[in-house]
Amino acid sequence: MKSKLLDWTYTYGALSVIALVVVFFSAVNPNFLTYDNISDILRSISIVAFVAIGVTFSQIVDGFDLSVGSTVSMTTVVAATMMVWYEMPLIVVLTVPLAIGILIGLLNAFLIVKVRIPDLLATLATMYVIGGIHKTYTKGFSIYNNMQMTDGTKAPGKFSESFLWIGQGKLFGVPVPVILMIVAVVLVHVFLKYTRWGRQMYITGGNREAARLSGIPVNRVRVFAYAVSGLFAAIGGILFAARIGSGQVDAGAPLLMESVAAVFVGFSVMGAGKPNVIGTFFGAVLIGVLLNGLTMLNVPYYAFDIVKGTVLVLALAATFMHIRSSRLR
Repeated sequence: MKSKLLDWTYTYGALSVIALVVVFFSAVNPNFLTYDNISDILRSISIVAFVAIGVTFSQIVDGFDLSVGSTVSMTTVVAATMMVWYEMPLIVVLTVPLAIGILIGLLNAFLIVKVRIPDLLATLATMYVIGGIHKTYTKGFSIYNNMQMTDGTKAPGKFSESFLWIGQGKLFGVPVPVILMIVAVVLVHVFLKYTRWGRQMYITGGNREAARLSGIPVNRVRVFAYAVSGLFAAIGGILFAARIGSGQVDAGAPLLMESVAAVFVGFSVMGAGKPNVIGTFFGAVLIGVLLNGLTMLNVPYYAFDIVKGTVLVLALAATFMHIRSSRLR
């Protein structure tokens, strides 16, 4: 009986919690289920979802990327300065941050795969290095339209309308970031489940030595995973800048815990038992719904970390209790 209850909780627990949270917040605040509020929730979780998808890739190959938050901050301020300081065209504003994200991922891969530093330590070091670089680059200032420069002059540029549309615009009444998120989730799901490269990633994460003996280029697969992790964090950074219309130096700081929590909640969605992008999406939904509902209840923002930490602990507890229970059978 106990094992059946545990199995049910592991399979449907996350979805049940999402449903209960929605019912609760809808009951205490009639504005919660309005179209505008649901749009705001989905728009806000789109950034977390992109960052969490990157973490999912690193988790699939049995790794971990702690540098995604710093990557978000770096790419946010780079995109902002290219418009505000240098008045670069949109194509450059988009491609340079994406390239930076990939380079950060490749740096992580080099430290982990070639130098053989444990992933947590390597990406922790990268997190601090990247954080220091982008704060040095901006001298610790956030970037905004026609900002005052240190020499007393004003920055010549401002955020372009086409860039802001990416984070604030709508297409057929649906926020653009939400459309991008849904497209990304579908494409990544298809890639991971139905392509040879996706299956190789899961095999590599499951048993690296067995994967190597079966002819899978293990190191290449791991490098790819970390590069993709950096790429998706960079997309999150671009969306963040486009959504708020400024480059915040600490933009990615809260996103690390939220994305990690989303990934681990995703382990238990429909009993997947492994990193998967559909589960990650629902994990991001849970985080977004909770934070939005707490905001509507006027809960102080500094209490949000308690909620995030609690969600992460519960997700980890459910995952490891199920693993332990499975081994005992």
